Amino acid sequence: MSQDIKKDDPLQIIGISGSLREVSYTRMAVQIALEGAQTRGAEVQLIDLRDYDLVFCDGSGDEGERAPDVLRLRQAVSEAHGIILGSPEYHGSFSGVLKNALDLMGFDEFGGKIVGLVGVSGGSMGAVNALNDLRRVVRWVHAWVIPQQASIPQAWNHFDDEGRLEDEEMKERLREVGRQVARFAYLHHSEQAKQFLEMWEQALANPGGDLD
Repeated sequence: MSQDIKKDDPLQIIGISGSLREVSYTRMAVQIALEGAQTRGAEVQLIDLRDYDLVFCDGSGDEGERAPDVLRLRQAVSEAHGIILGSPEYHGSFSGVLKNALDLMGFDEFGGKIVGLVGVSGGSMGAVNALNDLRRVVRWVHAWVIPQQASIPQAWNHFDDEGRLEDEEMKERLREVGRQVARFAYLHHSEQAKQFLEMWEQALANPGGDLD
């Protein structure tokens, strides 16, 4: 798990793109969400699973010994205070490559972290089913999933040839996911916030609180 944020420590937010396509709308969507986190003062990093040589999770626990990139992925997620997960919707759920990446990690990497979800779909219904499944999996590894999520239907119709999202409303929804992840990650991990809560709990009761 990540350490508490000290006074001058930067907030670390990562985004994981669960798509292996060379031109990936998922990757573009995660990038936009990370822009939102940056506006909250976070340092951001995009993890593109295309750049990681991961083995399939077989439950043995020694995947990191067989594939150093498994350890690299685990380290990056462990050091983050907040995580944005992005996936295309395939056959009514999220991508297999993202599921395998999540299976290669667990409580040590995700426990207590703040997570936001974004999805893209080629169909008109959006990636709602994928995000619902992903929300359940993320809760299972003891992470906190924010209520906000962003789903882009018919993604091919919204991104231009240079990867720009033309719909400003959709772009704002993606950025809001990033902003909320950064906001709640700071509140959850900030040493100052924890000190304030401790002081609040130790404060004297309201002397007039028992009056009728």
